[in-house]
Amino acid sequence: MEPLEPDKLPTHLAIIMDGNGRWAQQRMLKRIVGHQRGAETIKMVVEQASLLGIKYLTLFAFSSENWSRPAMEVKALMALLKKYIRQETARMMRKNIRYNVIGNRGDLPDDVNATLEDAIRETSGNTGMVLTLALSYGGRQEISMAANRLARDVAAGKIKPDDITMELFSGYLDTGGLPDPDFLIRTSGEMRISNFLLWQLAYTELYFTETYWPDFTINEFHKALADFQSRERRFGKTSDQLLNRGSLLNA
Repeated sequence: MEPLEPDKLPTHLAIIMDGNGRWAQQRMLKRIVGHQRGAETIKMVVEQASLLGIKYLTLFAFSSENWSRPAMEVKALMALLKKYIRQETARMMRKNIRYNVIGNRGDLPDDVNATLEDAIRETSGNTGMVLTLALSYGGRQEISMAANRLARDVAAGKIKPDDITMELFSGYLDTGGLPDPDFLIRTSGEMRISNFLLWQLAYTELYFTETYWPDFTINEFHKALADFQSRERRFGKTSDQLLNRGSLLNA
């Protein structure tokens, strides 16, 4: 595996887990088999991220656009999600991981929501990594709903228009309280962010791999993280400015 420097890992890692269906179709299997295999990859990545000390992991599990898939596939995905949450909650407790969910949960079946509520409540006291599942989530929808909530508070006199800042608006997003992702991984060769965390990814480092999610191994994971560690994050500054700042800090 690629050697990693613990102090240079992303604080917040986001992943678009793509390619389950195509992985299955290439093997003449039903698409749900790909999703089942993908769930095993989730277990590995969650455990590895926690062991490495990554503080926040956000997984794009089901988009708002995914509801347009065939009804049987959607039903199977909801059943798989419910099974995963039930089976993994005990592990989350052992690993001190806290569940979090973003997205329009009102679209989810009642039994899935009940399972999520139980898991969130049971892990709420955990102080380790925060595992956020993006479910029935869309970035544009999130921004629109946040703007609506903010407008209501302005109309109610709770906030003055001149007090609105980027930081204040961020607090109205589903991810309020979470830092923006430092690193985004997308599997399967697609090179787009697909309406995921549009506001939050403004300065995120992006990594795309041809590997389908069910084939995303520990080695692939470490390779991606090593790539992140090789990058210089300037946030609009020059390399010389960063070098000088480092020199001053070490003086």
